[in-house]
Amino acid sequence: MDNYTNDNTARRYVAHVSILGTTQLHLRNPYIIAWWSAAFPGFGHLLLSKYLRGYALFIWEVAVNIQAHINSAMIYSFQGNIDMAKEVLNTRWLLMYIPVYLFGIWDSYRTTVDMNRVYLLAEREEHRFNSFSLGALEINYLDKRNPVVAVMWSLFIPGLGQLYIHRILTAIFVIVWLVVFYYFSHVQEAIFLLILGKVKEATSVLKPEWLLFIPSHYGFAVYDSYINTVENNKLFEKELRNHLTENYQSEGFQILKGQKVK
Repeated sequence: MDNYTNDNTARRYVAHVSILGTTQLHLRNPYIIAWWSAAFPGFGHLLLSKYLRGYALFIWEVAVNIQAHINSAMIYSFQGNIDMAKEVLNTRWLLMYIPVYLFGIWDSYRTTVDMNRVYLLAEREEHRFNSFSLGALEINYLDKRNPVVAVMWSLFIPGLGQLYIHRILTAIFVIVWLVVFYYFSHVQEAIFLLILGKVKEATSVLKPEWLLFIPSHYGFAVYDSYINTVENNKLFEKELRNHLTENYQSEGFQILKGQKVK
């Protein structure tokens, strides 16, 4: 069997390159992952490449948040109108929202700790992984890319940074939901009216319960594209270093206490 594909010839792999993206294990700070889950349920799991769990929690957050009017209550709270915040909340939905919200934070933290341990074990095994994937629909390969460019495209439109580094699943998900948030928040209409100087009309057309989703969406897209570009670059350098060592380095080459010995 080919040892350069993830064919279960080893217990653990550091990475897997497919036409849909590059999935890899690397050390992550569990508190940062948990923070992203607190900012928006599902984001922490998407950072871990736990897509199905991340998608489920994300969709739950949007659906239940809207039904419970949580964003609307937050806006009234920011304005100091606590009585109105209490009035607008739908407690039937709120009581379902809280347990899942807490679960997302806890599970992303727990999963990060576990995946860090798996990464350390996979590093010790040092099993080779595929670095090139060719399919009927796409081509993906390890390469170095600029993290600043990934951030720049994510700031223009969330999801473009993920396309730049070939995280296809995350890119499609982020772009589709950005369109949903733009459409229901009427933010682009508000921007157009603001450019025309119609400030009151711009404010009145906005739907704040949908608008509050957008900052977290932008923040996640920027952070995810930057971190994964950096880690993909490290993975590329490691894979290239191992390839050159195995195929071009002399078997008698050694480094002892800073001195080369042949």
